[in-house]
Amino acid sequence: MTPQLRQAIRLLQLSAAELELELADAIETNPLLDWTESSTEVGADGDPATEAGTHETRGEDVQVEAVDEWAPGDGEPWYERVGPSDGGHDDHAAEQVASDDTLHDHLLWQLHLSHLSPRDRRIGVIVIEAIEDDGYLREPLDAIAASLAPDIQASEEEILTVLHTIQRFDPVGVGARDLGECLRLQLEPMADDTPGKALAHQLANGPLQRLARVGVEGLAQEMKLDPGEVEVAVQLLRSLDPRPGSQVGGTGNDTYVAPDVVIWRQHGLWRVSLAESMRPRISIHRGYEGMIRGASASDASYLRGHLQEARWLLKSLEARGETLLKVAQCLIRQQAGFLEFGDSALRPLTLREVAAEVGLHESTVSRAIARKYARTPRGTIPLRGFFASGVSNDSGGESSSTAIQAMIRGLIDAEDPRKPLSDARLAETLKTSGVSVARRTVAKYREAMNIPSSQDRVRIG
Repeated sequence: MTPQLRQAIRLLQLSAAELELELADAIETNPLLDWTESSTEVGADGDPATEAGTHETRGEDVQVEAVDEWAPGDGEPWYERVGPSDGGHDDHAAEQVASDDTLHDHLLWQLHLSHLSPRDRRIGVIVIEAIEDDGYLREPLDAIAASLAPDIQASEEEILTVLHTIQRFDPVGVGARDLGECLRLQLEPMADDTPGKALAHQLANGPLQRLARVGVEGLAQEMKLDPGEVEVAVQLLRSLDPRPGSQVGGTGNDTYVAPDVVIWRQHGLWRVSLAESMRPRISIHRGYEGMIRGASASDASYLRGHLQEARWLLKSLEARGETLLKVAQCLIRQQAGFLEFGDSALRPLTLREVAAEVGLHESTVSRAIARKYARTPRGTIPLRGFFASGVSNDSGGESSSTAIQAMIRGLIDAEDPRKPLSDARLAETLKTSGVSVARRTVAKYREAMNIPSSQDRVRIG
C-alpha cells in the first residue's frame, strides 16, 4: 500500500467538514499549496458547469417519469439545517440530526445490511457490543456464548463464524483479538503483488514482537532473509492502523451539514453531480519550478518533497471525488423510485450489491458513504439513507424495512383515532398488500418509529 493510496483511503472516509480542516492544515504546512477560487456556476439549464481543468462531475442520467422540475440553485441554501421536523416525524432521513456515528453504530448498520440469518444477526449484535472503542474484541468467545444464553444456545464455532463476517466490515481490522490478527486482517484485502505482503503476513504471526528488541537487521538474521526484504515488510506493517476502531466516531455533533453530492431532475432524468464544496479548491503555486531551479541543493530537495506531497494530495482528492460520484450514480440508478415517491418506494439495497456494481470493495463503499449527504428535491439526505435491508413479500421479491415502516406509518396516520389499529391488525392489512410480516415485526418497526401502542393511541371524543 503506497503512501498515496493510504492518503486516498483516509480522505475518502472524511466528512465534508473534516475534509475542509484537512485541506486547511495541508495549506498551512505546505508552502506550495494555496486556495483557489472556484469558478463553478449553475448554468441556465440547471446543470452545474465545472470549471476548466477539473474532472467531469455530472455523472450518469437515470430515465424516469419526473414532474415538478428542480435544479440546484433554485433559491435554497447549499448548507441546510438537518434536524427534527415540527410535526414530530423525525424518522425521515432528511430530518435526522447529523451526528458522528459511534463504532458500534457503524458496525450494527453494516450488520443489518448483511446477508446473515436472523439468528446470526442476533449473535452479531452481541459480538459487536463486546468490541471495544479501539476496534478489538477482547472478550472470550465462551463469555459471549454465555451472554447469549438462554435465548440462543450458540457454540464457539458459530460465534467465530459470525465474527469472521464482522471482521470484513469497515474499518478493516475491526473485531481482531490481538495486534497480529488486526494487522493480518488489514493485509488480506491488498493485492497479492503488494511489495512485502507475504512476509508482512508472516511477521504479523509472531516474529514482529521481537522487532523492538533485535531490530530489522537482527530479525533478518534470525529469519535468514535479506535485511532490505524485511525492511519493506516492516514498513508495510507500520503503514497499517493498530487501532482501527479510532477511525470511526467523534466528539461533537454537526447541526449543519454541507451536501457532498447534488441530485436533481431535469427533462425526466435524474442527474447527480459533486457539490461545489467537494470540488478541488486548492492548487500548486505556479512559480514552483523557478523556485526549485534557483534554490540551493538543500532548499531544492525541501521544495521537491513538498511538491510531491502536493501532487499526491491533488490526486487523492480527485480519486475521492470520482469514487463518491461513482457510488452516487449507482444509488440513483438503484433508488430512482425512492427519489420520486419517498420511503415507501425504497427498495432493499446492500453494500455488497453496490460494491459489485461499481467494482469496489465493500469497505470502500462504506467509507465513501459514511457521513456523506446528498441534496435532493426531498431535502438533504444521508447517503446511507439509500440503503435498506429486505423482507420477503408474497410476490417472491423483497420489500425494504424502510418501505414497510412507511406503510405502517401511513396506515396509522389514516386510522380512526377512536379505534386505532393493533399490531396484529396492521400485520393483516400489510399481508393484503402482499407484504407478510409477523405481528412482532410490526411492533418492532412501530417502536423504532417512536409510535405508541394502539392502547396508548386511543382518543375519545
